[in-house]
Amino acid sequence: MPYRVRPLVRFSRPDATMISARAGRLTMTRFSYGTGIHLDQFDPQAGNILVLNTLQGALDHQTDGGSVAAGAGDSFVVDCSRTEYWLEGNPDHMQLNLTIPHQVIAETAERWFGFVPDDGLWTRRVKFGGPGSTWLSLLDYAARTLVQAGSGASDAAMARHIEEMLCVELLRQWAGAAGFSLQNGARCAAPGYVRRAEEIMEAEAREAPSIGDVARRVGVSARTLSGGFSRFRGLSPRAFLAARRLEGFRRDLETRPEEETVTAIASTWGFSNFGALAGRYRERFGEMPSQTRARGARR
Repeated sequence: MPYRVRPLVRFSRPDATMISARAGRLTMTRFSYGTGIHLDQFDPQAGNILVLNTLQGALDHQTDGGSVAAGAGDSFVVDCSRTEYWLEGNPDHMQLNLTIPHQVIAETAERWFGFVPDDGLWTRRVKFGGPGSTWLSLLDYAARTLVQAGSGASDAAMARHIEEMLCVELLRQWAGAAGFSLQNGARCAAPGYVRRAEEIMEAEAREAPSIGDVARRVGVSARTLSGGFSRFRGLSPRAFLAARRLEGFRRDLETRPEEETVTAIASTWGFSNFGALAGRYRERFGEMPSQTRARGARR
C-alpha cells in the first residue's frame, strides 16, 4: 500500500529492516526504520486495513480530534480505505503489523456475525490490546506457526486457519474498543423483510431462487429488498445468496461420499461454469474445490 514516510530529524539516515510472511490473504510484517519517522498519505485505493502492534519503542497514532500514544504491547487499528491516518514513531520503534484487505474483514463479519458493519466501525481509529492481552497471545501463536510453515496443502490450510482467527479476534477487539455491537447491531435492527429473505435464501440456496421471487414472497419490491440489504447488511441480496451457495457447496465437498467428484457435486448446485466457480471459490476460501474435496474424502 503506497504511503509517504519522512524522518523526524532532518538528514537522518534510516537503518530500515523488514521481514514479512503471508497468512492466507493477510500480510504480517516485522519492521523498524532505525530512526524517528512520520508516515502519512496512505493510499485509500489500496483498500487495506492496518493493525499496528508495537513490540518496542513508541508510536503516536492519529485519532479523532488528536492522537494517542502506544507503547510496547499496544495495538492500533485503522481502515485506510475509509479514513485518513498518520503516525509518528520514535527512533527505537519496532513493529509487528498486519495488512488486511478491507473485503476480507467484511466477509469475515458477514460470515461470523451475520452482517457487514457500516462506517460506524470502519472509520474508527482505536487503540486496543496491551501487554498480556489475548490479542498479543494470538499474534505470538500466528507468528511462530508461520515461521515453521512450509508451502504444502496442509500448511496452506493452516495459513487460512490463522487468517480466520486473526480476523475474528480483530473484529471483536476493534468493535469493543469502538463501542460498536457486533451481536446487537445492524443484524437485529434489520427490518423483518430482510430477515425473512435471508431465511429463504439460506434454506433454498441450492435452488438459487431469483431475487425478484424472494422479494415477492416477503412482500416488497426487488428494489426495496436490495436497498434493505445494502443499508442493514452492507451487501446486495445477490451477494448474500452467492455466499450461501458457495458455503453449501463447500459443505458438500467436505461431506459427500468419496466416489462423488467435484464436478458432480457442483452440478447438483447448478454450477455450470467450473472455471469461474473455481476462481470465486479460491477467492473466498483460499484453496481450490479439489483441495477441499481431497481433504473431505480422507475423513
